[in-house]
Order: sequence, then structure tokens, then C-alpha cells
Amino acid sequence: MSKNKSPIVVPDGIHRVMLHACCAPCSSAIVEWLLCHHITPIIFYFNPNIFPREEYEIRKSESKRHAESLGVEWIDGDYDHGAWLACVEGMEHEPERGQRCTTCFTMRLKATAQMAVQRQVDWFTTTLASSRWKSLAQIEQAGHEAEKEVPGSHFWAQNWRKGGLYERRNLLLRQYQFYNQQYCGCEFSMARLKPIVHEKPDSQP
Repeated sequence: MSKNKSPIVVPDGIHRVMLHACCAPCSSAIVEWLLCHHITPIIFYFNPNIFPREEYEIRKSESKRHAESLGVEWIDGDYDHGAWLACVEGMEHEPERGQRCTTCFTMRLKATAQMAVQRQVDWFTTTLASSRWKSLAQIEQAGHEAEKEVPGSHFWAQNWRKGGLYERRNLLLRQYQFYNQQYCGCEFSMARLKPIVHEKPDSQP
């Protein structure tokens, strides 16, 4: 990594990045920052965890709308909720930030790493790390696991809340009038909606 006083630490020599996007609101400030710093993002929308299908389609449509408004390449990942359910089988009653979440992140980031290698993009990262309700440690663990499983891929582990990006996200949310979901995406997080909303944010800076 390059030495950089900025809270966003940019890998040396990076020009393109495969950006796993969980939704448009979380992507917006990150994409803006990347473009302003001459890094070309390719948005990969891969979220088979989202339930129900109607919710998935709304979030996908908003992500695509955002990318098209900026002229950014956008890739539609497969929606196979059954495969996701099989992946997290036995973890249905895990708490938020439990093992189910780590497994979910790993599945999605492995697919992102595979897409990056397929498109000859050296680096991949994720907008999951822009949410204060997610565990940065879990995301980083999942990213490095995906990197290890997909030769030729490199995970850009970055806290995308830093550098004023979280505040900028909220401004862009209103500017674009994005649909702003109220739960992570899966039926298990939806069932625990109130605890998710009122739990303490991740204490990591």
C-alpha cells in the first residue's frame, strides 16, 4: 500500500477496481471518490441474499440507475437466493454480525474476486464497508478469504466511512432520491429489523 496521510489508503498502481455494490446509497460516495481520484470503478451488483425478490429488484434498479447516470460500467450478478440459503444453512438463527454474516460476505466477495479476474481487474473492494451497521473486521476477513480462494485477485480492505464519505453518502442519497432500505437484505435480518436499527454502530473509526 502507498503511504498516504488520507484516511483512504490507495493501493500502489491501481487504476481500476471491481466494486461490489450492495445498494446505490452505499455506492454513491465511494464511486464519486474513485472517479475524482482517477480510479475507474466497475460496479458488480451481486446480492443473492436479498429477500424478497421485489426488494432485490428495487435495489438493483437503483444501483443501475446510479451507474448509468455517471457513465460507469455496471454488471448484473446472478440472483440465486436458493444457492445463498444453502450456503448459510444451519445459521438461520445466528445474530446479526454472527457467522451467517461472515459466510454471506465471503460468498459475495468471492464472486466479486472471480469477476475481477475474469475482467482482468487486479483489485476488488466492497461498499459493505461503508455501512456503520456492519462489522469491518468481518468484511475484511471475508475479503481476504475471497482473495485467497481466487488466485490473481487482490482485496482492497478499506473503511469507506472515513474521509467524510459517510456524510457525503447521506447528501447524495437525498440528491439522487435513492430508495433507502431499512434492513440488510435477507429474511433473517428483516425479522430482526428493530434490533438492527437500534443497535450500537461499529466502534471502529
